[in-house]
Amino acid sequence: MLKNPKVYQPSVEFHLPTPPTHPSQIQNIPSSPSSAIIKQCCKLSRRKLAIFGNSSLLLLLGSQTLEPFNISKAKAEESMPDAKENDPQDENNARTRPACTNKTTTTRAFLDISIDGEPVGRIVVGLYGEDVPAGAARFSNLVSGAAGISYRRKEFIKIMPNYVQHGGVRSYGVDADLAQRTGSNLAAESLVDEWERENETCPGIKNLPGTVSIIVRDPSKPPPKLKLVARQGKLVIDQEEIGTDPNGTEFVIATKDSPELDASSLVVGRVLEGMEVVEMIGQVKTVQENTKSPYFRAAKLIGDKRAVVAERGFNRPYSKVVVTNCGLQ
Repeated sequence: MLKNPKVYQPSVEFHLPTPPTHPSQIQNIPSSPSSAIIKQCCKLSRRKLAIFGNSSLLLLLGSQTLEPFNISKAKAEESMPDAKENDPQDENNARTRPACTNKTTTTRAFLDISIDGEPVGRIVVGLYGEDVPAGAARFSNLVSGAAGISYRRKEFIKIMPNYVQHGGVRSYGVDADLAQRTGSNLAAESLVDEWERENETCPGIKNLPGTVSIIVRDPSKPPPKLKLVARQGKLVIDQEEIGTDPNGTEFVIATKDSPELDASSLVVGRVLEGMEVVEMIGQVKTVQENTKSPYFRAAKLIGDKRAVVAERGFNRPYSKVVVTNCGLQ
């Protein structure tokens, strides 16, 4: 026989508190949810009262900890439209900055080229007189002969896969004497200033196919060496220059993108006509580069001058590539 079923009656009875009507009663209510208020509202056992208090405390702490994240999320959502609005401007700036190749040419110069005594054609160069006035003036003076010296009867000394390099004029001997008679200065300080300004205003690759640049600095040149020198009975520290700086007369014509030239050359113009002549120069056979040889590496490591001389001969053309005539159009 089954026992009489017992009806389960919950031990908790909820009573809704009556809202306070008098202001003094409102003032007496504490602001924090304490156990006294919970006891007044509900008749709970101690165990359930403890569970209820802990759960309410956890909910309170959770709401307080999530509040800063919600605020930061709201701020991030507010800033997103501004960022989206600024993105097109940044993209436009990024597109216009590298477009420093769209420069206007102010002067036209020509170079007549011959390979082993046979004329192969003429190269016409447009110079950027407004953007790089010092570099354009240096190139035009050397082409026209206004500097007392010119590129006439001077050779191309290096042919690389991405560019061809002309030897320029020498800063000693007859060329230096002729430059001194006309008062021309072969120093490259003003060209270096323009090179620094161009690097700041025009990021990206500057030596693109068809550009003409003047070599203004040697990035591989080591810093000056400090040494003690006796002057007027006192020992002073002096700086000894190692190597020589370019004289600002050597120029290169890029046949492909040549980012390796950006650290040493200043773009002064571009080829307007005769790019096929530049391609013919680039196809001339040259001395094979042998920098991977262990003998060359050892000689260069110990500072053997023969390694320096051999390095200068690398990539030199076997044929004589000469500027037979040059001038301004």
